[in-house]
Parts: sequence; structure tokens; C-alpha cells
Amino acid sequence: MKSKTLIIFLFSLLAISCQDDTAKRLAEQQRDLKKKEAVFTVVEKAWNFNEPTLTPEARAVVNNWSEWRLFLTELRQKPKSSIAAFQKKAKELSKRVTALNTNMPAKFEKPEIKSRIAALATKVKSLDLFINLDEIPSEKVIAQITDINIELASVCRQMQELVEREKVPLEQGESDMIKMLDTTRAIPSKPIK
Repeated sequence: MKSKTLIIFLFSLLAISCQDDTAKRLAEQQRDLKKKEAVFTVVEKAWNFNEPTLTPEARAVVNNWSEWRLFLTELRQKPKSSIAAFQKKAKELSKRVTALNTNMPAKFEKPEIKSRIAALATKVKSLDLFINLDEIPSEKVIAQITDINIELASVCRQMQELVEREKVPLEQGESDMIKMLDTTRAIPSKPIK
């Protein structure tokens, strides 16, 4: 009789503890859901990228650069549905910014542009990293979005500066001086035997 009572007591204790675990799990899921909704609201408000306007001359050069246009198109499209949509968008932006170094117009294949694109790629990849974490740090995501806007403006300013620099005419004798500075034109020295 005592063993039956003990077995019934243990089963009832087990059933009560299972119900407590279920209730705790449900409460935890509710907290996680509320936290994700709060992060989604914050990220959705901050997800605004500013596309700097280019001069007509710079725009004419950029129009032939399909990777740049695709990157800007991805930046313009804002996800709406969930945090998963923002995560997918961040992955796509990361792919597009990596592709910017391919098929770059000859006018823009300069270290000044490449270094700014590298900085932009770093910021976009950081955004991709932060938004794909389990616990999304919304303040870091917002900071990365701000930094991406700054780097994007820097790239565009440098593009415009390169286009403007080409308009400046060379002074008399400047081309000869540039040729003299070219070390590949130096007279080859032959060893004395």
C-alpha cells in the first residue's frame, strides 16, 4: 500500500514539474517574441540609406557600372515583414558590395576609390554580422547603418572629385615632368664586365 502511494505521489510530482517547465518555456518564448518585435521596430525605423546625388559627369561614368547600380537598388529596397527579411537583405547587400570591385570603370580604378569601397564593404559586412546574431544588438545595427551612409557619401564624393580632376588642363611642361618621374623609363644600367 505504501509503495502504491509513493508511486502515485512521484507521478503527480512529475506531472506538476512538467507543467511548470511548459509554463516557463511559454513565458520565455513570449519574452523572446516581445524582444524580437522591439528589435524589429527599432531596426525598421533606422533602415534608411541615403543615396548621394552625383554630378551629371560622374553619373554618366557610373551608369555603365552595373554592380554599382545593383548595389544601390538593393539599398533602396527596404524589407517590411520580419527580422528574417532584414537578415536576408543584409546578406544580399554583403554579396553586392563584394562584387563592386569587379568591372569597375577605368576612371574609378584608383586606390582612392578602392579603399573607400573596402571601407564600405567592411561596414556592410559588419551590419550583416550584427543583424544575424541570436541576440541582435540594435544600437550596433543602427550605428552600422549610419556608418554605411557616411562611407557611401565618401565613395560618391571621391568619384566626383576624380571626374572633376580630369577636367583640369595640364600646364605647359607638366606632361614632360610626369614622364621624367616615371621610373620605368629609366636608362637600364648594364653591369660592367
